[in-house]
Amino acid sequence: MENVLFEKQGHVSIITINRPKALNALATAVLKDLEEAVKTVEEDMDTYALIITGAGSKSFVAGADIVEMKDKTVEEAAEYSGYGNSIFRRIEQLHCPVIAAVNGFALGGGCELAMSCDIRLASENAVFGQPEVGLGITPGFGGTQRLARLIPTGIAKEMIYTARNIKADKAKEIGLVNDVVASDDLMATAMKLANRIAANAPIAVAHAKKAINEGLQQNIDDAVKLEVSEFSECFKTEDQKYGMECFVNRVKDKEFKNK
Repeated sequence: MENVLFEKQGHVSIITINRPKALNALATAVLKDLEEAVKTVEEDMDTYALIITGAGSKSFVAGADIVEMKDKTVEEAAEYSGYGNSIFRRIEQLHCPVIAAVNGFALGGGCELAMSCDIRLASENAVFGQPEVGLGITPGFGGTQRLARLIPTGIAKEMIYTARNIKADKAKEIGLVNDVVASDDLMATAMKLANRIAANAPIAVAHAKKAINEGLQQNIDDAVKLEVSEFSECFKTEDQKYGMECFVNRVKDKEFKNK
C-alpha cells in the first residue's frame, strides 16, 4: 500500500495515512489503500484494538483531494461519496474498538474519518472542521450524520453551516474528542488506551460495541432487548468462564484467549 502504512504491535493494529506532502488528503488512491488496510483488520480476529492516525505532525487528514474532486459530474460525485461512506461505515462496524489519534488538521473527510472511530484522542495542535459549504458542497463522507449524533445538534449545524474550524480544546469541550494531549505524547497515549482495551475479553468488547452502536439507532425498549442478547451470548465463551473464575479466586493477572 503506497499511501497507507499498516503495522501491528501485539494485539493492537495501527493504520497510518501516509501522504504527508498533501497533508494526508483522501484522494481515491488513498481511499483504496485505506480500504485494503481495513479489510486486513476485518479478517484478523487477533486484532483487539485499532489506531488510525496520519503521518507527520501537521495533519491527521486535511480532507478530500479537491483537485481530484472539482470536475466530477453528479454521477461521479455520488459514486465518490458512496465509496468513502462505505469505507468509513466498515471502520465503524469493525469487531474491535477503533481509536483516532488526531495529529493536526482533521478537516472535511479527516473529521469524518475520526468520527467513524469509537474514540478520538487529539494532539494540542489538532484542528477540526467541516468546511465543505465554503466549497459549494455538503459533507459527503458522513459528516452531516455523525457530527449531529456526537455533539449537540445545534453546535453541529453551526459548524457545518459556517464552515468554521475549531481547535482541540473546543472539540473536547463539546464532546467531539475524548481527550487532548501533548503532540509528543499522542501515540503513546493512544497505545496505552488500546492496550488497556486489548487486555479485556475481546469477544465481550465486541458484543459491547455492537450493543452500543446498534442500540443508539433503536428505541430504548428494543435497545434493551439487544443488550440482553449481547450479554447472554457472552456466556457461550471460554473467556466468560475464565474471567469470572479469576474474579472469584482473586487472580489479577488475566490473559483472555478470545474464545
